[in-house]
Amino acid sequence: MNKNLVLIDALNLVRRIFAVDLQHSHHGDQQTVLSCKARVKHAAQKIIQITKPTHIIAVFDGDKSWRYHYFEQYKHSRKPMPSLLADNLSTICEAFSELGVTAYRPEQDEADDVIATLAYKAQTGSIPSTIISTDKGFYPLISNYIGVYDYFKKAWVTDEEIQSRFGVPKTSLIELWALAGDKTNDIPGVVGVGSKSAAGLITEFGNVDSAMTHEQLKPALKNKIANGMDNYIISKNLVTLRTDIHLGFNLNQIRLTALDKNI
Repeated sequence: MNKNLVLIDALNLVRRIFAVDLQHSHHGDQQTVLSCKARVKHAAQKIIQITKPTHIIAVFDGDKSWRYHYFEQYKHSRKPMPSLLADNLSTICEAFSELGVTAYRPEQDEADDVIATLAYKAQTGSIPSTIISTDKGFYPLISNYIGVYDYFKKAWVTDEEIQSRFGVPKTSLIELWALAGDKTNDIPGVVGVGSKSAAGLITEFGNVDSAMTHEQLKPALKNKIANGMDNYIISKNLVTLRTDIHLGFNLNQIRLTALDKNI
């Protein structure tokens, strides 16, 4: 039987579902948690139906990954997880295990890096994988073997969508974010360089290295990049997902174990 790996960005899914449940003010805390668990379980069921995995894992974030130590401002403006969710995450995790889906909660690694590592390892073995997430950070991974599915939009992310949204192809997204930064994750980028300027530079010159040696690069933009080179390098490291995380488990250990896979 051909293998098919599904990688769920668990908190990306859970937090969006929880936010909707939290809006129902007439619900008590316990009812909110149980409602969230039920809706997460339903979402996981739908994901299984759509993707038909042989192997599947829901990956959560660990505490304070390497990015927080590398750059102390990383995600510093992001709102913390609601205490009600944080205190009941183990209960909500059961939504996955009840379906035979492995729920993985690393100590420190970010889900993004764990998922990228799993997808990369699968790709090297010619095993297709699907990442379930709304996080644009996964887009550079998209290939013939790696797809990204937005559960909430009920749609696969396409190369055409990426080009239209960002103005550059998926292969240039890392360069784009390193230049322009990413406010959602407090990644600085180069001061004075916005997304439009960054996309224009990439379109014309391909990357920063080529642009900085080209006489047609506008002096003002060249000076901004030269002055912001440290932030450019920091940002590039921050937005590049790692594919070398030590996992401590293999593919056989995340096989879908539910008796009825057509739940």
